Amino acid sequence: MELALVIGVIVIALAFDYTNGFHDAANAIATSVSTRALTPRIALLLAAVMNFIGAHLGTAVAQTVGKGIIDAPVGTQGLLIVGGALIGAIVWNLITWYFGLPSSSSHALIGGLVGAALAANAMVGFANGSGVHWSGVVEKVVIPMVVSPVIGFCLGGLVMTAILWIFRRSNPHRTSRGFRYFQPVSAAAIALGHGLQDAQKTMGVMFLALVVGGYISPTADIPEWVITAAALAISLGTYAGGWRIMRTMGRRIIHLDPPRGFAAEVAASSVLYTAAIGFGAPISTTHTMTTAIMGVGATRRLSAVRWGIAGNIVTAWVLTIPAAAVVAALAYFLLHLILG
Repeated sequence: MELALVIGVIVIALAFDYTNGFHDAANAIATSVSTRALTPRIALLLAAVMNFIGAHLGTAVAQTVGKGIIDAPVGTQGLLIVGGALIGAIVWNLITWYFGLPSSSSHALIGGLVGAALAANAMVGFANGSGVHWSGVVEKVVIPMVVSPVIGFCLGGLVMTAILWIFRRSNPHRTSRGFRYFQPVSAAAIALGHGLQDAQKTMGVMFLALVVGGYISPTADIPEWVITAAALAISLGTYAGGWRIMRTMGRRIIHLDPPRGFAAEVAASSVLYTAAIGFGAPISTTHTMTTAIMGVGATRRLSAVRWGIAGNIVTAWVLTIPAAAVVAALAYFLLHLILG
């Protein structure tokens, strides 16, 4: 029974990873496609390859997700918690994808883990309280969730200001054409950062499922097959594309030209690498990239940013963790009734 549950949870985790890929594909390619630096299919292929490579560059974020968010009990209950968390995250991803809102798959997953753990505590109880590491949630999720978009906005504005100053005497048309050639490099950088961040979150959940199923020690390293499977799933999802969200990020927030697209991608990728490698913090690629786009847009003039669209996006951000938590709790209750 537990072996079947472990396999089922891992399959659901890979399904979440796939939805993460097509939901967040816009992070890597929206700017380069909207500025016509790359064709959509070439951009998606580039993003998929860089996602796969980025997923193999570290496991610090995976360790945070697998060990630092909840304490799930070993056995069937633990597997039901992880399964419920993944279902909550997938449902929220699909809802926000349908409406074209660039919400965070990362925070949907964190919210799912917290909601399922609290539901399990309410129904069957844990020996160690709620099972949620609230200090880990605050330090590794809530604080970075607030700080990283602010840094992305400010850094995007600073990079764009530097570009405007450096090329202030250059021919605008020639400068824009030159940055179009640089954009594939910056798009590859943001896709690499997306793989480094988001694929690791699925690795962490798969590792957690193996731990609570009793198939691996909590102190063990993440198996190579888990890393490769997560990398492949997010890459395939990325190549499938997320056209609804791509339109929002590439066109509806602000009209992007190649210099501004380049600046946004450089700023966002810098924040992603610093958070993953320096702090092991599972920050949102979506939040960081979106606010970087707002930051570069604000250098033109504040009214250049469509703040109404931005407000809808921020609302989705605020709702993501609690909404995914509620869906995950309901999913856990249902799984418990059927399998518990």
